[in-house]
Amino acid sequence: MRCTDKRDLRRFVAAGLGLVTAVLLPAIAAAQDYPSRPIRLIVPFAPGGPADLLARAVAPSMGTSLKQTVVIENRAGAGGATGVAAVTTAEPDGYTIGITGPGAVVAAPYMTKVPYDHTKDFIPITRVAQMHGIVVVAASSPYKTLAELIAAARANPGKLSFASAGSGTLTHLAGELLNIEANVKIVHVPYRGAAPAVADLLGGHVQFMLPDMSGALGGIRGGTIRALAVTSGKRSPFLPDVPTTAEAGFPQVLSDSWYGLIAPAGTPPAIVKALYEAAAGALKGNDVAAQIDKQGGVAAPTTPEEFKALIIEEQQRWKRVVETTGAKME
Repeated sequence: MRCTDKRDLRRFVAAGLGLVTAVLLPAIAAAQDYPSRPIRLIVPFAPGGPADLLARAVAPSMGTSLKQTVVIENRAGAGGATGVAAVTTAEPDGYTIGITGPGAVVAAPYMTKVPYDHTKDFIPITRVAQMHGIVVVAASSPYKTLAELIAAARANPGKLSFASAGSGTLTHLAGELLNIEANVKIVHVPYRGAAPAVADLLGGHVQFMLPDMSGALGGIRGGTIRALAVTSGKRSPFLPDVPTTAEAGFPQVLSDSWYGLIAPAGTPPAIVKALYEAAAGALKGNDVAAQIDKQGGVAAPTTPEEFKALIIEEQQRWKRVVETTGAKME
């Protein structure tokens, strides 16, 4: 369009401003009224697991802060991808959010096709909890330290094995990361969940595994499992006498697990901010922190920007592991 005089120019500018106003005003009004109805929090796993328990711990306090009920909906399947897909395809209005661990948004997309773009189809809201990873053996194992385990693996290439909760899970990739950093070949044995993996560990069918703290703490305290190292940058408050992988000589073997809240891409920043503030406030409460503590986790809220940076860092780490080892989901 050519503007032949100042009146044309004014009309052109006014038309542009009118278009922008027509687009933005409904979104601004919706954000100002938010929330005006219950919020759905999708858990991509079955009831009773860590993600479900964390969601149920934080939801009531979030609801109190937002003055609306936060309703839990379990959408299990495909290692968490089914639930995450339900979040990414929902209306970006703040009334559907989700909780996820690293598997569905950090690891699985590099091993299989998932029904969303893990780099742009969701907005991080905040990390909810951090759970230290840990290298464990059965209490009856001859290995007392991580160094002893690695020495045995080097002396017997391909003869030791580690269990995981399934191909493509963080418990699988953590073992592959140890293979890379220790320059050993320990065979991966996938199971359908952590419980059968622990059962075979205790039965002596596999030599070790790398679960997060929530899956091992009970066995450690009960005397059936021995902790060799914490796969974290610092020692765990739950097991202060257990060294880190860095102290054991493998500083790059880091496999902390975490869970965090996400929203569909396109959710207005004001709504993301409201959700973040409600979640962060809930996580600072003693009751919620105590519930997370019972699971072997630590309440660890981050800003949306910090959570996004964490996800990108994790994606780069596990992509390297997948590409180096050829790890696959089976």
